[in-house]
Amino acid sequence: MASNHPAPEAPFMPAEAEPDTFGYGGYRAEEGPWEEWNPTEDSLAPVRGRHRVAKQRGGFARSSTVLGVGVMAAVGAGGMASANTGKPPVSISLPDSVEHLFGTDSAAKPEAATALSRAGMASDSADSGNAGEALRNRIMAQAEQQQSKAESKATTAALAATEKETADAAAKAEQAAAAKAADAKQQAEADAKKAAEAKRLAELAKQYTLPVVSYTITGTFGQPGAMWSSGYHTGLDFAAPTGTLIKAVHSGTVTEAGWAGAYGYRTVLTLDDGTELWFCHQSSINVSVGQKVSTGDVIGRIGATGNVTGPHLHLEVHPNGQASAIDPAPWLRDKGLTP
Repeated sequence: MASNHPAPEAPFMPAEAEPDTFGYGGYRAEEGPWEEWNPTEDSLAPVRGRHRVAKQRGGFARSSTVLGVGVMAAVGAGGMASANTGKPPVSISLPDSVEHLFGTDSAAKPEAATALSRAGMASDSADSGNAGEALRNRIMAQAEQQQSKAESKATTAALAATEKETADAAAKAEQAAAAKAADAKQQAEADAKKAAEAKRLAELAKQYTLPVVSYTITGTFGQPGAMWSSGYHTGLDFAAPTGTLIKAVHSGTVTEAGWAGAYGYRTVLTLDDGTELWFCHQSSINVSVGQKVSTGDVIGRIGATGNVTGPHLHLEVHPNGQASAIDPAPWLRDKGLTP
């Protein structure tokens, strides 16, 4: 009976001569190398029963395993190369048994792996760079927008403050101008009124005159004293020597002329507006009742008749003929005369 020859043993290889392996950290005996085995009729056992095919050692089955490991390693290496941006691509070597999957040119294998790694690196690097640039641009745009808003707000506030200051200054200037105009208007009105009054007094001064030319004021209206029956002085006293001429203050009609007790000799001259002027303590009377006189006409002379302490003219003013008298000094000043 024929028997199979024992398979030759693999030659021993020292550790320093162990070949590089793919995908493992050290040398493993089952990885080869192997001696090609060609069975012959003598080395094969006769077929008994069903036809059986002996399992082939090595060959494509083991090469398929190596191919799977190589493909996984290639993908892992490409991913690692893509993740580690900036590192050179990893060169991948494949077993000779799988060359037909990539072509007959062995130089194309590392180029394919390198191209795969570089493609992953370029894609990830481009995506990462684009994302970073987009994020940077977005941040810069937001910062510029916020800065623009802040500057716009500050500019708006400054413009509002400037407008307010301008408006306040304009309002103050307008108020000052209005106040100045009002003062000027009041001053102009006062000046006009004063001028009109001066003109009126000048006209009246032509129509009125003081009763005595040369005199001394010895008694004023309202002075208290026991010598007056009313308890106070009711007129204005013009002291002058006896016989000094007394003139009509204004044109009018003589309504009384004669003795009047404490007033001595008195002449009453009624003006056109009804005002009565009393000329008292005269030494003599030169007019009669009903006589019309004009401004400056002589109506009598100064004396000391009645209740007196010396020669003088006692002048009283009775508006509208009323019994009570008023102060003659303001009345004379209102006529443009200064006693």
